[in-house]
Amino acid sequence: MVLHERWFAAARIGFAYIGTVVGAGFASGQEIMQFFTVYGLGGVWAILAVTLLFSWLGTRMMVMGARLRAHSYEEFNLYLFGNRWGRWMNVFVGLVLFGVTTAMMSGTGALFREQMGLSFHFGVLVTSLIAFLVIMRGMEGILSVNALVVPLMFIFTVLVGVQGFQGGGVEGFLSMAPHTDKGHWVMSAVTYVAFNLAMSQAVLVPMGGEIQDEKTLRIGGWLGGAGLGIMLLASNFALALKSPQIFQLEIPIALVIATLGEGMKYFFLAVMWGEIFTTLIGNVYGLAANLEQWIPLRINTLMAAIFILGYLCSLIGFPVFVGAVYPFFGYCGLIVLMLLMVKRYPSY
Repeated sequence: MVLHERWFAAARIGFAYIGTVVGAGFASGQEIMQFFTVYGLGGVWAILAVTLLFSWLGTRMMVMGARLRAHSYEEFNLYLFGNRWGRWMNVFVGLVLFGVTTAMMSGTGALFREQMGLSFHFGVLVTSLIAFLVIMRGMEGILSVNALVVPLMFIFTVLVGVQGFQGGGVEGFLSMAPHTDKGHWVMSAVTYVAFNLAMSQAVLVPMGGEIQDEKTLRIGGWLGGAGLGIMLLASNFALALKSPQIFQLEIPIALVIATLGEGMKYFFLAVMWGEIFTTLIGNVYGLAANLEQWIPLRINTLMAAIFILGYLCSLIGFPVFVGAVYPFFGYCGLIVLMLLMVKRYPSY
């Protein structure tokens, strides 16, 4: 592969990795606040640890997918956990992916209703239709959308960080005080990576299986990990300078955006929708690719069924289920993390 072609392909992989990890919780600042900002300067060390783990383990996951020639996350879990426990893990991953899918669909509806004054149903249906058209193109569609959306997310996050730095400077950075005496930043960093990597297998594993070129996957994995680290650092810094007020808000980043002008508010809404959208297409693609091996229907039919069922569940408060399952899935993610660290790569 020609050098510039490899770096272009690697950048698309990195963007897809970032787009899969970041979602509504990331965009709103709620996730960053709970996992990092509360630990003050310790949160910065946590983000550095997270960046290293995302880069190393995300790359390992993709390379394993390439060597297994994986079509979905099923082959990956069977290799990692063995046949008996791997099957149970696949069922559980499928349930959580569907739960997160309904939560994302519900989130788009709420965004359209609360921020734009439009119908909840209109928001969910339009987003689902666009997502369906994108995923019909397979992995190429997911890579293309992330290559478009993720740079905008990145620019937005860096702007937020720069604004914070202008307001607080180096003194503000060094004086970040912890706001909790519960837990430790090390455990927070590990659980954050564990949960997100367990979720990201729906995209990272089949992406490795499709692209195959290990050198490109490795560059892409490290680019994605570094990009996530920069975005986390920028957002965390801006939020820390607005503490303790941010701890009372559902959308903490809104306090930062309020100082950036009206135009930035609409940019934020576009970015938030984009972050929900990239997570949605990744989840539905991963779920449909797995179900295709078990249900004798075309993948487009399966995707349509997932969207219809997800829409119905988003109306009856299905995200409550996710709230109950997320913590348990986090613990399963810790096992995935440990096995990823110690398991040898499959042979060619």
